[in-house]
Amino acid sequence: MASKFGLAGGLPERRVRPIWDAIDSRQFKNALKAVTTLLAKYPNAPYALALKALILERMGKPDEALSVCLSAKELLYTNDSILMDDLTLSTLQIVFQRLDHMDLATGCYEYACGKFPNHLDLMMGLFNCYVREYSFVKQQQTAIKMYKLAGEERFLLWAVCSIQLQVLCGGGGEKLLLLAEGLLKKHITSHSLHEPEAIMVYISILEHQAKYEDALEVLTGKLGSLLTVEVDRLRIQGRLLARAGDFADAANIFQRILELRPDDWECFLHYLSCLLEDDSNWCTEASIDPIHLPKKVLCKISPLAEELFNSRISNASAVIQRLQEDDNNKFLRGPFLANLEIERRKHMHGKGNDENLLRGLTDYYVRFGHLACFTSDVEMFLEVLTPDKRTELLEKLKKTTPATSIITTKALGQSITLLKLQDLSGNMFHQPVSELERCAVQMAEMYCKNLPLSKDLDPQESMHGEELLSLICNVLVQLFWRSQNFGYIIEAILVLEWGLTIRRYVWQYKILLLHLYSYLGALSSAYEWYKLLDVKNILMETVSHHILPHMLVSPLWEDLSNLVNDYLKFMDDHFRESADLTFLAYRHRSYSKVIEFVQFKERLQHSNQYLVARVEESILQLKQHAHNIEEEEAVLESLKYGIQFVELSNKITSKPLTFNEDLQSRPWWTPTSDKNYLLDPFEEISYFPSENLNKNLEAGVRRNVEKRSLLPRMLYLSIQSVSTSTKENFEINGSLSDPKISSELKCLLESYAKMLGSTFENAVELVTGVSNGLSSYKDFGSNLAEWLNFAVFLNAWNLSSGELGEEKADGCQFHAWRIVNSLLENYILEQVGSLEFTIFTPYTDIRTLLQLVSEPLAWHSLILQACVRSSLPSGKRKKKTSSAELTSSPLFLAIRDSTQSLCSILEVLMNWLSVFVNQSDEGKLEAILLSIQKSGNNNKGPGQVFHALETLTSPMDNTELGHRISEALKSWNTVDVARKLVTGKDVVLNEFIKICESKLKSIQKLKQQISQV
Repeated sequence: MASKFGLAGGLPERRVRPIWDAIDSRQFKNALKAVTTLLAKYPNAPYALALKALILERMGKPDEALSVCLSAKELLYTNDSILMDDLTLSTLQIVFQRLDHMDLATGCYEYACGKFPNHLDLMMGLFNCYVREYSFVKQQQTAIKMYKLAGEERFLLWAVCSIQLQVLCGGGGEKLLLLAEGLLKKHITSHSLHEPEAIMVYISILEHQAKYEDALEVLTGKLGSLLTVEVDRLRIQGRLLARAGDFADAANIFQRILELRPDDWECFLHYLSCLLEDDSNWCTEASIDPIHLPKKVLCKISPLAEELFNSRISNASAVIQRLQEDDNNKFLRGPFLANLEIERRKHMHGKGNDENLLRGLTDYYVRFGHLACFTSDVEMFLEVLTPDKRTELLEKLKKTTPATSIITTKALGQSITLLKLQDLSGNMFHQPVSELERCAVQMAEMYCKNLPLSKDLDPQESMHGEELLSLICNVLVQLFWRSQNFGYIIEAILVLEWGLTIRRYVWQYKILLLHLYSYLGALSSAYEWYKLLDVKNILMETVSHHILPHMLVSPLWEDLSNLVNDYLKFMDDHFRESADLTFLAYRHRSYSKVIEFVQFKERLQHSNQYLVARVEESILQLKQHAHNIEEEEAVLESLKYGIQFVELSNKITSKPLTFNEDLQSRPWWTPTSDKNYLLDPFEEISYFPSENLNKNLEAGVRRNVEKRSLLPRMLYLSIQSVSTSTKENFEINGSLSDPKISSELKCLLESYAKMLGSTFENAVELVTGVSNGLSSYKDFGSNLAEWLNFAVFLNAWNLSSGELGEEKADGCQFHAWRIVNSLLENYILEQVGSLEFTIFTPYTDIRTLLQLVSEPLAWHSLILQACVRSSLPSGKRKKKTSSAELTSSPLFLAIRDSTQSLCSILEVLMNWLSVFVNQSDEGKLEAILLSIQKSGNNNKGPGQVFHALETLTSPMDNTELGHRISEALKSWNTVDVARKLVTGKDVVLNEFIKICESKLKSIQKLKQQISQV
């Protein structure tokens, strides 16, 4: 960091270098000691102060660091004799940025540039500040100033890039592109262009304005020579010709590329589209989601006449035929896959021949059927075929597949592909149970027979036949869905755990186990497998959807807090530091990366998962402190009393959302986080989740965030409302109810009811009807906890407004208390009485009870705490009524009855949960092991697959399997895996009991306070 000229920030380099060495080696105490000595000699040196601030920030003392930074800033502003160099300012910028005060760093640079308007280093520092603030207009203005000062091409391109960002990300009009084009033209006239990235920027500016002819002229002219890679230049030329409507020349260009790169699949698609004059590739390119790419090739019916269409298709076939005949291309997939795409286009135009397509698919299978990518390659072509033709294809492929007794990697690959194709074609869902069991056993036998192929592989290398265990799991889960026999689920878990014992790096097994354990309620075991996925960096955004929804409705609040905080920390750090990459791209003249980095940051900022995590993290804090009203009020204060979340709720409908989750990695039975087929009766579905994704996923997320965002504010207003209302009832000098609080709370209740699909009046009528037994809890649908939240906050609002009761004297005003008591008590006691809890009970049955305890019951207990706190006399305040009158008042009786009701509910629930937790582990283990135990010669039901795995591998020795696999199999213990399920479930229930205990203690304390009145 020190200068080469002997000075650094106006200080001798020999005094500064040891400080930086100490900082770089993280010896912050030594660095602080050294900088303190330096400041004793140079007390008014801004650079020394900046270094001290940097050290203090690294030591975790942000307040002190900010104070020192402000002192340095003040010196720079007030003392004209002090050196104002980029080294001092950049050090201050680092600290200000880390303290989230980027505006102060920008102010320093703006002041410096105003004082020294022709200082290029300071202007570059200011440009860097604007990059960090994403101030595209100011970036442009600063870059233009630098260009005028230095005349360098890079500064012009910085300005042009800033203009592009205004158009693409800043909401600027496309007329700005004319300015960018004009700047480039003027520079080309006087200086030409000298960088390949410069020509790319120029072409993109013209292309964005649909000036394809001008862009082609630039590309094919002298400037085009800057692009030295011929294929890259041809791709751009072909794209521009196609967009200009010159399909004939574009097709010739793409044909040239194919001759140079025969395996370029995207180029072939462009070539075929141009031959058929299909512009759908170019029209929809901008709207394609880069995260969730379409599985089908985007195309439309060609407008060509029949004769011309046939001629063009023949030309394409001839080109592909020549590529296939070249010996250098016989191992390339592209030319052979192209035949299938040609046949698919024929089918689209009503000229398809099923036999030709079947022949092409069979030929492709013979050549490449052993590759793992085969299934995804041919998926869209299978959709063209009727179910009968798919069955015919499978029969043909079976005949060409080597016998399972042949042990080679190619034969194994083809056998696995055939099994995957059966899934893809939907055949598995039509097979009888016995056939599915036989198929699963065959896959287990195939896996075991081919284990020796992997004996010499490194543990981190994928084993041959690894996919078989995932396929077995899919079949076993389908068998469970059909029969509701939990033995199949247990067997699926054992198969996957067994596979991970042999090789612990298979992420697919871990994800499947995560979802199976979650379904059975062993969420702590599921979370352990998630942690073993070692999810870091951007994978937190794309992979955490596997566990986050489960954890949000679990009692593992500490683990959930860690999960959410780690995710939010990564996201916030990325938002803070992503500008570093952007400025680095500017410095290295990678202008396409500048656009890419900014757009990527914007995509993450609009992440639906980020939004959900922000809201749920705040609600989690409220849940964790709901046992104590003083702690809860402190949390609400830190959340600005929920005002910001209400603003979010109001804006969510117009806020753009992105979905970055990798849904392809999810199991077939839960294609999205809000869909699980296992919770519904069996129905035949298509294999791939893409056909069954919830099209209303985005609308569902918006509704959920909109609804959940209101909770903190409604809770705050409810506490305030009941506090003032209670004082008004019991004290002469008590506060009068604030009509603004009551009015705002009613407004939020109306919004909340609307989000639940009802009007306020109908919602009141429904909760009243259910509490009286006139309506069923089923009328609440899947939003039971939300409806009870509504009832709890409705009660708080009614206490201050009295609008639900006509006469206060007879207690009608307090009817809402009885509604809440009845709703909570009836549902929880009914569930506890009717549920037969076993080791196999799905978590969904427990989840609803947990939601009721952790939200509506918790909010209701806080309202009770607020009432009791306000009703008890404190200090010198005089009571409005005597003790006898107070204890006989309707409000006091309502509070007492509610408190007693909550105590009873929690005691019954805790006893019910404890009964299962206190059962012997041996009994639970026995139930698990019996579920997969084969009886006699019975070859039906669960247990067959795992029995085959154990039986076939037991006689294999070190010579056959290798030392690693053999030792792994010796370490296997079925009981240990069963115990993992028992422990995982017990941990969840024990945490649930702890939550109930916490609530019960706070409510018992209330009872004690009430009894002393």
